[in-house]
Amino acid sequence: MKEYTDNEIIECLRNRQSYVVHWLLDRYMPMIKLMVSQKGGTIEDAHDIFQDGLIIMIEKLDDKQFALTCKFKTFLYSVCEHLWKTILEKRQAATNYLTRRSDPEGDKDFADLIDHQMYEEIFSDVFETLDPISKKILKLYWQEISPQEIADKLGYTYGYVRKKKCEAQSELTEKVKKHPGYMRIKKTEIAAREVVR
Repeated sequence: MKEYTDNEIIECLRNRQSYVVHWLLDRYMPMIKLMVSQKGGTIEDAHDIFQDGLIIMIEKLDDKQFALTCKFKTFLYSVCEHLWKTILEKRQAATNYLTRRSDPEGDKDFADLIDHQMYEEIFSDVFETLDPISKKILKLYWQEISPQEIADKLGYTYGYVRKKKCEAQSELTEKVKKHPGYMRIKKTEIAAREVVR
């Protein structure tokens, strides 16, 4: 197998040379699989993380001001590791949320129920402002349909679906944070903490 220097890899990625992507997959996928599997993930998780990590790296490399300060392999690994940790945190948060949801309603504080209802309304309002493609992709993701199945179903490429999902989630998060209702709840929480101190 031909070897590539870090500079050659960078230039090939900047020029969208697909053969170097296949080379990177053969060369570095095993270490990503190992890292993901040691932290409770599957082979499919590892492939998704590798794809997302590569997309992030390509976006960084497109910035001509960007300079690699370590080995390409090290940088790729750290990007993928960070992505996987983020996913694990989100999964844990989702599990905690579902656990709370399964508690008997009588155990919940009235204020918590009101806050929860308000959050749902804010989320619903914001979700409706997304473009139709983003809404379709997110709805299918939330039904735990795999990215490849979504791509096949909607007629898009796998890469487009992954990228669009990330963009849609970011847009959703930012819009929720800027929603007047959300800001009002946060101000109330801060004021309550100040009173408790």
